[in-house]
Amino acid sequence: MITTLEKAFSVGKYLVSPSTHTTDDGQFTACVSIRSGRGSGTHDRIYRFVPEFSERDSALRYAVNEGMRWLAQRHPSGLAA
Repeated sequence: MITTLEKAFSVGKYLVSPSTHTTDDGQFTACVSIRSGRGSGTHDRIYRFVPEFSERDSALRYAVNEGMRWLAQRHPSGLAA
């Protein structure tokens, strides 16, 4: 499996890091890391998703969208960018 890390971006106090993984059959899966805190108080949630995509960009968009959806569910009033 090959992992491709994309550019991380900040949303409020969170750092969102999307990535894609190439499967053995040439498909792509999505993953996103959502990090908060600093130093020894850092907390990192990593989500790996089941859907497979024929294009890497589609998997990447899925990872970004799922990360943003997770943040919106926990902070419905909005986040400062």
